[in-house]
Amino acid sequence: MNTSSDDPSRRALLSLATTAALTAAGTLPAFTASAAPARPTEAPLPAGSSRHRLWWRAPGDEGSLIEQGLPVGNGRIGALASNDPGRELLLITDATMWTGGLNDTLDKDGQFPYGRTEFGSFTLLAELTVDIPDHDLGAVSSYRRTLDLSQGLATTSYVRSGITYRREMYASHPDDVIVVHFTQSGGGRYTGTITLTGTHGESPTAAESFGATLANGLRYGAAVKARGTGGKVTVNDTRIDFVGCRELTVVVSAGTNYAPDATAGFRNPSLDPERLARTKVRDAASESADALRRTHIADYRALYGQLDLSLGTSSAEQRELDTWERLHARTRDLLPDPELEADYLQFGRYLMISGSRDSLPLNLQGLWLDSNDPDWMGDYHTDINIQMNYWMADRTGLSQCFDAFTDYCLAQLPYWTKLTQTLFNDPRNRYRNSTGRIAGWTVAISTNPYGGGGWWWHPASNAWLCNSLYEHYEYTQSRAYLAKIYPLLKGACEFWEARLLPHTLPGTTEEVLIADSDWSPEHGPLDAKGITYAQELVWALFGNFAAASALLKKDAAYADTITGMRKRLYLPQVSPKTGWLEEWMSPDNLGETTHRHLSGLVGLFPGDRIRPDGSTPKEIVDGATAQLTARGMNSFGWANAWRSLCWARLKDAEKAYQLVVDNLRPSSGGSNGTAFNLFDVYEVEQGRGIFQIDANFGTPAAMTEMLLYSRPGHLELLPALPDAWSSSGHITGLPARGGFVVDVKWQDAKPTSVRLRSVGGRTTTVEFAGRTRNVVLKPGASVTLKDFDR
Repeated sequence: MNTSSDDPSRRALLSLATTAALTAAGTLPAFTASAAPARPTEAPLPAGSSRHRLWWRAPGDEGSLIEQGLPVGNGRIGALASNDPGRELLLITDATMWTGGLNDTLDKDGQFPYGRTEFGSFTLLAELTVDIPDHDLGAVSSYRRTLDLSQGLATTSYVRSGITYRREMYASHPDDVIVVHFTQSGGGRYTGTITLTGTHGESPTAAESFGATLANGLRYGAAVKARGTGGKVTVNDTRIDFVGCRELTVVVSAGTNYAPDATAGFRNPSLDPERLARTKVRDAASESADALRRTHIADYRALYGQLDLSLGTSSAEQRELDTWERLHARTRDLLPDPELEADYLQFGRYLMISGSRDSLPLNLQGLWLDSNDPDWMGDYHTDINIQMNYWMADRTGLSQCFDAFTDYCLAQLPYWTKLTQTLFNDPRNRYRNSTGRIAGWTVAISTNPYGGGGWWWHPASNAWLCNSLYEHYEYTQSRAYLAKIYPLLKGACEFWEARLLPHTLPGTTEEVLIADSDWSPEHGPLDAKGITYAQELVWALFGNFAAASALLKKDAAYADTITGMRKRLYLPQVSPKTGWLEEWMSPDNLGETTHRHLSGLVGLFPGDRIRPDGSTPKEIVDGATAQLTARGMNSFGWANAWRSLCWARLKDAEKAYQLVVDNLRPSSGGSNGTAFNLFDVYEVEQGRGIFQIDANFGTPAAMTEMLLYSRPGHLELLPALPDAWSSSGHITGLPARGGFVVDVKWQDAKPTSVRLRSVGGRTTTVEFAGRTRNVVLKPGASVTLKDFDR
């Protein structure tokens, strides 16, 4: 095997990557380095780990891997795998592999250009194929592939000539590589070739690696190493050959020289991604396959094991079916399959751990692609999608995975602020401030990782992004984190201080503050003032900023100003014509009744102003319920997830559950539903489906909201427990806003065991069916509550 003498040492590379990540705040991560991992001695399996396995009887079709390939990832690099016995194909991505650039101009219509050249697109980085010609699918039997959610392992097994062959695949976060390990039992051998190629017409520099540069100056590269036992591995000009190997370990890594630093133009010019990838695969290949596996599992389990869930017991007949068959049976027979439903939530957690660690956040497609032209460029939509991607992180015990979202906003803030100051009040922008004043920052509907915008300006997006960031504080209670995001909150408030307009309500002398012209995503008039969407988001933003100011003892006078403005904000009323909570400052419905977005209901979820607990006027709750009812129960996957969350907040368990189940319907021919590999897809035109990952995260978030409602100072157990899950179940490690973690077991829809642990919270009330307990805890302490089942 060839090893280049000019490979830099790991220490030098770590130093380069660390230097590239330093910013004025010193808070942004290095995307390209991984420290030499500690090797654990063992990684015990979790109890009941068989509950956490998905399996299929067929490999993925290379022509449709977005719906059939199994996803692996370590938060930065990922792959879709075919798991074909004779030809293993990996479509490899890096979260930072983006075309385009700052995109800091407006067209004649006041929009940011929105195409793959100027705005840019998330793209593939490489393809890896392992060809084993005599293991063609037609020559094998007893094929099975499994995704072990509890250990982060994708496994393929089959029988050929009486010998069982097995391969195991995973993406290691500590080693920063993807590993494919081939074994067999009974004297079998592997003979074939390994090929690593780029996906943008690159000329390979060697069989084991390549490097290139995109038109925007982004450098990227990939590398592979192979090690065999009992046979021979040789490196040729364009491929790696292996002959007669009893075992084979293939290790691949990839990356770019993207840096989360606006002052450096989002580049580390001194970093050579190809050389770094070669170093990583060389280091990983020097370890035993067992050591690599144990290290990966220990790291993965540290996150995955933070939450455990049972929603009941499935039947023996259901357990005998593979995952695709179970999805069909669940839809056909209309019988609950509680273990499958729990696994769907855990699959979302698997995707979160695999797609959101130490790099850019999850975009419209997460970390996974099957082409270089994803729909909407695989961007970061700020009018629901990036927010929904992270609703489940804290709610399912994966607060660490939220960091990528925070770091993205912090890294982009300098350019977001610059574009706002220079372009938002441009006369071509239909949403410019009527006041003529400008301050702070906001973004467009679409954003890329270079500070740029796409499509229309989206004024209220800054409030929604900040509210998502602040909610993370409510879960973690970290003052250091709150101080880190404080500039984002303050800049957003400054923007709205300059934007809000005084307005006298008709027939009164009352003067209120309303948002300037805006669009309620993504329907209705393009230039309405005082839309509910903006009013609700800004109301929450102002409250969050005032709370942050008090907690950090900063800007007291300005916080008083913002609090005063909050009291004057107009809040939506119920239309006397429709009986719905108004989405616009009009009694008429100005949009599409069954539209996919629930923009007028952001105060119900993800906001928390509208509550069915008596603290909100009944007519407002009834108006929100009427609008939600009118929206219907059949939409795209992500829209169904949002509807389910809203019904859970309204404590309608059966409607919330029905929408979860509807998202589990098998997709056929691109129709809305769950694909073969459990990715959510929906039909945009006859026969063409789109993968959009937010439903895979929004639906698990809805499931947790059905089991626990929380806000700082108050928790409610099993607020929307459906009949299908009511017999018995448990969830442990369930985070709650206010700084607590909840374990709850239930029987016959009543809690039988409740345990609270503080992760920073001190006081809260705990409620079930109108009965409450007051809890006072020191951080780190826990308490067991009794008698809720009586």
